[in-house]
Amino acid sequence: MITVHHLGNSRSQRVLWLLEELGSPFTVKRYERDKRTMRAPPELVAIYPLGKSPVITEAGTVVAETGAIVTYLTERAGSTLVPAPGTVERARYTYWLHCAEGSAMTPLLLKLIFSRLAPGSPWLLHPLVRRVADTVLERFVDPDLRRPAKFWEGELADRPYVCGADFTAADIIMSFPLEAFAARGTGAGPHATAWLARIHARPAYRRALERGGPYAYA
Repeated sequence: MITVHHLGNSRSQRVLWLLEELGSPFTVKRYERDKRTMRAPPELVAIYPLGKSPVITEAGTVVAETGAIVTYLTERAGSTLVPAPGTVERARYTYWLHCAEGSAMTPLLLKLIFSRLAPGSPWLLHPLVRRVADTVLERFVDPDLRRPAKFWEGELADRPYVCGADFTAADIIMSFPLEAFAARGTGAGPHATAWLARIHARPAYRRALERGGPYAYA
């Protein structure tokens, strides 16, 4: 039996969704973030020393990192959620699988960090830190947010899902960055907005929300 070590309001929500789509039985072990630091508790660090989520365990095997988990679970299930080898759709699938945690998440993480710099600094330094943070956001981070948002909008202009005509696990892994972009980045264009509505309407997505609990980007 697969156990999903689920940190509240985190990217592990995608793993719950994938397992629901695959029809694979699983259990959920919940962890709550430290309210001051927003980091994972020691109990999750004991499972995976980096203290990151998602993490799954099965029969003594520990698998971390979303892309690795998606690959492990789809191979385990012999899933139809992965395009056939040698196809254009498979090449797109591989790209999106890596893009989700690479190019997509980096500017979002930077925006989160620089947006929190001033509030977390000594009060006498607030004005200076705020000016530095705002400059970095304006000159570097925000342009790097607009660029991928425009790219994704173009990619979804002539296809219902990121790989083509069919829903795949790549749509699941790309859901978090596009949800975050829509909520806290530069917003989402009409094609990305329609794609989000389409994937959010899937019954397995709704079931995963019920299993996972509150989710800020839903």
